[in-house]
Amino acid sequence: MSTISKYKILSQAKESFSKAEYQHALEKFAEVLQNDPNSKEAYNGVILSEMALSGESGAEALFDYYEILKIEDKEEADLIMEEILQSMDGTLEKIAEVFTQPLRERIEFEDGILYSDFKKLLDEGADFKETFENIMFSTRVIITEKEEFIDFLDQLIEHGFSEMALTYLENALSIYPSDKLLTKLLKKLAEGRTIEN
Repeated sequence: MSTISKYKILSQAKESFSKAEYQHALEKFAEVLQNDPNSKEAYNGVILSEMALSGESGAEALFDYYEILKIEDKEEADLIMEEILQSMDGTLEKIAEVFTQPLRERIEFEDGILYSDFKKLLDEGADFKETFENIMFSTRVIITEKEEFIDFLDQLIEHGFSEMALTYLENALSIYPSDKLLTKLLKKLAEGRTIEN
């Protein structure tokens, strides 16, 4: 596949995604990936298309966010999106579902630690940073309610995980732009960054 045809097919894939033609977008991204297995853009496109096809409401917002990031720095955008998609597969489940329905009925099928259990460890005196880093490398935190998600973000900000908190916040705000608690946390994060600088 020539570079020209690769970018032409990627362009067609993105256009299809924008028109909510997710199956066609998936096929086009997959075509690029088949010929260029190292294409992060095609890989991320396949995952986002699959998410959209399975009805995950955050896929469109993530796709738009990805396109905006690429304007500034394409390589950085690819890495950021890869991290977000990996974290959504675990730590946050699906951001939209966190806000709309409890996931307790699905937890028995998941491999991870409930946020409530994680909080118990902290209440028993465990260090947040050390405990969270151990969990990040061995399993994942499963969040089942909006209140837990807000608390989790607050804890990340409090304990120096500002970049991670910002990533989650930006994604959540792209889906729920008028949520007051999320906006409040974003302001808290911004104030913290001002103090640091």
